[in-house]
Amino acid sequence: QKSSGNAICLYMAPMKGFTDCVFRQVFAAHFSGFDLAIAPFIASKRDCTVRRRHVRDVWPENNTRLTVVPQILSKVASDFAAMANFLYDMGYETVNWNLGCPSPMVASKKRGAGLLPYTDTIDAFLEDVLAIMKGKLSLKLRLGWEKRAEIFRLLPVLNRYPLKEVIIHPRTGRQAYEGCVDLDTFEACLPILDHPVVYNGDICSLEDFQHISGRFAGVSQWMIGRGGLADPFLPQIIRTGQDRIEGRCQRLQQFHEALYHAYAERLKGPSHLLKKMKGLWRYLGLSFEPFDRTLKKMKKSTRPEKYLVLANRFFETEATLIRKR
Repeated sequence: QKSSGNAICLYMAPMKGFTDCVFRQVFAAHFSGFDLAIAPFIASKRDCTVRRRHVRDVWPENNTRLTVVPQILSKVASDFAAMANFLYDMGYETVNWNLGCPSPMVASKKRGAGLLPYTDTIDAFLEDVLAIMKGKLSLKLRLGWEKRAEIFRLLPVLNRYPLKEVIIHPRTGRQAYEGCVDLDTFEACLPILDHPVVYNGDICSLEDFQHISGRFAGVSQWMIGRGGLADPFLPQIIRTGQDRIEGRCQRLQQFHEALYHAYAERLKGPSHLLKKMKGLWRYLGLSFEPFDRTLKKMKKSTRPEKYLVLANRFFETEATLIRKR
């Protein structure tokens, strides 16, 4: 694996239910550091039928602040290619194939990470897709579904195709997000794979990034998921190497309120808005010292206005940021 230079490239990871176009737009308006985002997956449509409404999340007019690469979930080559070509005609020169989703509902249908044990199927899929799709293809995958050894059967197959890059999350699908990332197996993949590699997994602090990037000097592209939702300043901190940011809590409050109003314009009904905003605290809450009583009140809120009052009161009077060392 050859280094592409000293400059790093930071990707926002696709997180279904979190990093949609509204989140990406508001995030990019308040924070810096990400070069691009892989959008949460769009499932391909049967019989090659694609309509503009199917890809609303990646409409160019909904994505003006941050470069986006659409991701497709599929196991049918013709349907994948139809979606990829539709997106190409919208202006997307690259699409990403999802071979990493660990959801049992996805994997049981031999999609996402559930397809990884079937090397011959992936081989045939790539051959068919790349013969008819217009743009470039990248892959996002895990080490395997059950066993990490599955990736070593797959890598020689990937080398036969003109892929733009391969994003590797060094866990198995069965692990989902439990346990530690397997850096040894990731390292063993690098000399085998001929394509540029993007590392993805458990970069939650500057120290995490320095430890992992120090070990893999030949890798210059890095994907950040949960760590960036917990600490939206993380991409900037990684770029600058400095964790000194003035007005941190106030800026998080401004981001939260802007996100609230952006979703209020897009989503129909108070229940959808509250579900979206309450879900955010699953990760954002990790940036603060425990605030169980206030969080419980926010989660019990049934009126959006009451929720926003509680959230703003938290930011203004109670919030204590955890300082990572």
